[in-house]
Amino acid sequence: MNRNTAKSIRNNLTADCAKCFGLCCTALNIVQSSDFPMSKPANTPCVNLKSDYRCNIHSQLRDKGYKGCTVFDCLGAGQVVSQVTFNNVSWRENPEARDQMFRVFPIMEQIHEMIAYAAEALSYDLPIALTDTLSKKLAELQKVTAWSASKLLAFDLVTYRFSLNGLLTEASDSIRETAIAELPGAKKLKDLDRSRVNWMGKKLNGKDLRAVDFRGALLIAANMQNTDLRAASFIGADLRDADFSGANLSTSMFLTQMQMNSAKGDAKTVLPFYIQRPSHWIRVGSGRSR
Repeated sequence: MNRNTAKSIRNNLTADCAKCFGLCCTALNIVQSSDFPMSKPANTPCVNLKSDYRCNIHSQLRDKGYKGCTVFDCLGAGQVVSQVTFNNVSWRENPEARDQMFRVFPIMEQIHEMIAYAAEALSYDLPIALTDTLSKKLAELQKVTAWSASKLLAFDLVTYRFSLNGLLTEASDSIRETAIAELPGAKKLKDLDRSRVNWMGKKLNGKDLRAVDFRGALLIAANMQNTDLRAASFIGADLRDADFSGANLSTSMFLTQMQMNSAKGDAKTVLPFYIQRPSHWIRVGSGRSR
């Protein structure tokens, strides 16, 4: 697969709520917290979900305490389940399929996440053998999205994620090694390994963090203003309330829209090509992040 095709696949993994039956508003369990003002059990419609599957308070979600709703992103899984898996027949129109639809949604969400990671990796210049193997994995995952609900419910996500994670680690190491070669001083991969580090609230503003591996790191509320994070890997990192105002994330790897939605930033934050700037980052007329 060529890099432009991979970029296109990654770039097109976006939610289209108009083609979804409000699955994130029904299938998921919600616990009252700083992100939600109320609790809701899984497989139960939110009180704000209208009959046409739109949100009754969409423009006021943050003001009314539904911060979590503005963070969540399904990478387009919702419309695929609605339009492909269940042939545009909603859980209201077909109550017998309701439970199955709600169970398939989080599975499809994880499949789309794997597709996103694989496609992004293939958008870089990788060794030929690794490119071929990742391309095959990506093609397999794309076919899985067209499976029936019963096949999807039987899909072994754990085993598949494990095998893909190994390939993504190889890709990350290859990309980071190339970037490290351009850094001052003789550095190796292990010198920039911060995987699973606990840097909650850490002050890192203005640091050169190029090619750092933040896999699974806890960066909650970290100050990363004006940091250089090119070629850094963020797969599985917790970025809630981390401040990336003015940071350069242009070639940061394996970021998701949900991670960025949960973080802070501003108009000067440089994002990867597939990430949309969260609308809640900027206060109208102030130019400051929220």
